[in-house]
Amino acid sequence: MTAEMDKQVVLQLGLVVAALAAVGALAGVVWQWLWTPTIGVVVDHHWSAGDAIGLQHEFSGTGWYVIVALVAGLVAGIAVALLADRVPLLTLAAVVVGSGLAAWLMLVVGTALGPPDPDVAARTADDGTRLPMQLSVTGYSPWGALPSGALLGLLFVFIGLSPRQQASSVETPPNDVAAE
Repeated sequence: MTAEMDKQVVLQLGLVVAALAAVGALAGVVWQWLWTPTIGVVVDHHWSAGDAIGLQHEFSGTGWYVIVALVAGLVAGIAVALLADRVPLLTLAAVVVGSGLAAWLMLVVGTALGPPDPDVAARTADDGTRLPMQLSVTGYSPWGALPSGALLGLLFVFIGLSPRQQASSVETPPNDVAAE
């Protein structure tokens, strides 16, 4: 490769990482928008979800994170594979880095837009005060949702729509001249 081509590849890979980071931030906004907080109450300066239904809704933040992250990752992976296919292995590396950054940004943006930690507010609140639950993700496995979606989208395009497969699917006309 020439020096000019190297610069173009580096620029393309930087744009892939930046685009995935932007997708992660946008996904954080969507995640917070779709989520409905549980309203708990303050008892003895501690926040409580209140009842069994409230406890069940505590998982909804993680569930919505996984759904939004998978969809965002899948769409971003497909778009990146279609638009940035100059050097597939380097594109794959950029998607791994960018989707990890996107997963983190999704969490940071979503939680920043959501309600604050009710345990902190409960320390100074009166008993019976109703406070919304904080948007959060439980466990480490949800962090893999956005990168998994991005890699699936990338694989779908790179393997399912590869140039070799497209070229072989074009029918060649029969050679009737040779048969005569």
